[in-house]
Amino acid sequence: MNPAEEILDVVDENDEVVGQAPRGETYAAGLIHRCAFVLVRDAGGRVFVHRRTPTKLVFPSLYDMFVGGVVGAGESYDDAALREAEEELGVSGLPRPTPLFRFLYRSPEGVARWWSAVYEVRCELPVRPQVEEVAWHGFLTDEELAGRLEEWEWVPDGLAAYELLRARHDPRGSA
Repeated sequence: MNPAEEILDVVDENDEVVGQAPRGETYAAGLIHRCAFVLVRDAGGRVFVHRRTPTKLVFPSLYDMFVGGVVGAGESYDDAALREAEEELGVSGLPRPTPLFRFLYRSPEGVARWWSAVYEVRCELPVRPQVEEVAWHGFLTDEELAGRLEEWEWVPDGLAAYELLRARHDPRGSA
């Protein structure tokens, strides 16, 4: 199926379902939908980082510290998080990701909005990322990742989620 034809739940500002629409129409009209973001750590605690392929509908060729994607119509955030993580990492038998928090993402220009559920999971399996989704990948320490934040061009929603995650782990609100 063409990704633009995938049916998504359309939600309101309170994350309540108000309808359904194809992904392409949802994006074009700026309708609020749902996404799951999964921070993946390996056995050593390093974070899976990747560069998206140039064929992605949203944020092509940008770096991301999360795997994940849209939540399909009628799908739960939890199910989408596991499905997306296994698909993008190319693994099966991943533990169920741990939910951390949700937030309503607004693009810098204010046009795009989506509810984002953020998760974390440990992956001790060898990864074989989907070539349709991932152009490059590696596992970085938290320090290496912090050093790349200003150097690489990141997906804005993933960067927003990462900044919220770091603020939650630092009582002063900074990393």
